[in-house]
Amino acid sequence: MKPLVKVKHTFVLMFILSMVSCDYLDYDESSYLAKDDIFSDFARTKGFLTSIYAYLPDDFVSIDGAMRAAATDEAIHVWDLSNVHRMTNGTWSAIQPLDNVWGNMYQAIRAANMFLAETEGQDFGDRRYNLDYAEIIEQFEIYPYEARFLRAFYYFELIKRYKNVPLITSVMTPDEAKTIQPSTFETVVQFIVDECDEIAQHLPADFANFSSAQETGRATKGAAMALKARTLLYAASPLHNPTNDLELWQAAARAAKDVIDMNQYILVPNYSDNFNNITSRELIFGKREGPTNGMERRNFPVGYEGGNTGTCPSQNLVDAYDMALTGLPITHPFSGYNPDNPYAGRDPRLGQTIIVNNSQWKGQAVESFVGGRNGPPVTNASKTGYYLKKHVIEVVSLEPTNTTTREHTWVHFRYAEVLLNYAEAMNEAYGPNDAADLGLTAREAVRQVRSRVGMPGYPILSQDDFRTRLRNERRVELAFEDHRFWDVRRWKIGDTTTDIYGMRITRENENFVYEKTLVEQRYFADYMNLYPIPQSEIYINNNLQQNPGW
Repeated sequence: MKPLVKVKHTFVLMFILSMVSCDYLDYDESSYLAKDDIFSDFARTKGFLTSIYAYLPDDFVSIDGAMRAAATDEAIHVWDLSNVHRMTNGTWSAIQPLDNVWGNMYQAIRAANMFLAETEGQDFGDRRYNLDYAEIIEQFEIYPYEARFLRAFYYFELIKRYKNVPLITSVMTPDEAKTIQPSTFETVVQFIVDECDEIAQHLPADFANFSSAQETGRATKGAAMALKARTLLYAASPLHNPTNDLELWQAAARAAKDVIDMNQYILVPNYSDNFNNITSRELIFGKREGPTNGMERRNFPVGYEGGNTGTCPSQNLVDAYDMALTGLPITHPFSGYNPDNPYAGRDPRLGQTIIVNNSQWKGQAVESFVGGRNGPPVTNASKTGYYLKKHVIEVVSLEPTNTTTREHTWVHFRYAEVLLNYAEAMNEAYGPNDAADLGLTAREAVRQVRSRVGMPGYPILSQDDFRTRLRNERRVELAFEDHRFWDVRRWKIGDTTTDIYGMRITRENENFVYEKTLVEQRYFADYMNLYPIPQSEIYINNNLQQNPGW
């Protein structure tokens, strides 16, 4: 199954999309298929499940052509008219919401509920005497667990945005849906955790050798366990754990350690091999996209063929990369940082994530300095002096006579995140150097992540100092993977991220002069830690309670 872009059974996808959005149609005129026809046929049933995968989100260009990273201190989006700027200037609202996934996620959940209801007891008896019958049943028996994983995943997408949401686990009529009460955040968290515990017992660790299909891209045991671990981490975080209940942190640590103890995943030697690579042994679960060049068109530097610029890394992010030799932040007096040569000797992840001035891109030096081919005052030149490298495939050609495309993969879970989740939860529950009964300290978990790229581990630190360094490590390791936006909110530190800096670079003779400059001052208020529930949904169901401040 390659479920995330190209669906072989197009008529099934049309059927489900029309059915979930049009008041329970039992019949779809465009496909001439009744509901019973879908679930009595194995191929169509499989296609229906595939269509539920199609709802998986990504952050390639999630908000009006921009990455959600541009609504954090990771980046600035160069196009001033993009709606992403409303997230940073405070002009979004319940009437004009952004990143509004409410309806889409509930369509996906409804599809999953329908799949579970309609496939219960199905055995495809008409194929009982076919030679492939045993194989069909082997595959079919895990489909409900895949659907349940997806449903749990979509509920996590809802609660991390809106907190308290209706928990619907059956197929409801439109009238019933209009009167349902929202469930508490804690109730939905427990539902996700319970589902993941059950699902993990049935899903295979790897589909590569499962049945004869040898399919990839599907939910696995590790995906279910990683979802549980991330959900518990969010539940333990300051936004949802104001009393700092240590048992919540302990539960999050145990869940992450369960993934580690699978011994299924590794930190691949080359950091860059994690991206747009469905075969990476670090990848736990991702969304696969068919051949495209949209990410490249939106983010190739201006001055390169077809380059329009888009989401540009900030100086804030660049400053987060430590010095490689000492492992110290650039602000430390003994780090070895040279402001006249600011990119030399840095954490190698910097050069694998961000295009900096005078680095090589598509066979030529990048000129993001003032007056350079890729710098101001060129229209749409980066405002920060940097361009995005991560996720963008350099070999894609945007030349009009030789335009090419490539498959892309959005990472939802990978092993490095699990280690960092574990380290955070362990530090909060026990401190950085206590393994408790889990056999791995927070400090050691971070050392594994840093040593993959040749970075020194942390020295002995206090709990508070370790927390500061760990949050920086997440920022660096997981940059542009749609973590910073949510981390800032769950940690409740948004008011410290409003000043966005860039690097003004000028050239004097053969030398460059670097000047850190304030590019943008943003607005952040505490209520923005949660999204507004779209007012249109409250008009439909007045049992929904708007989040405070909106």
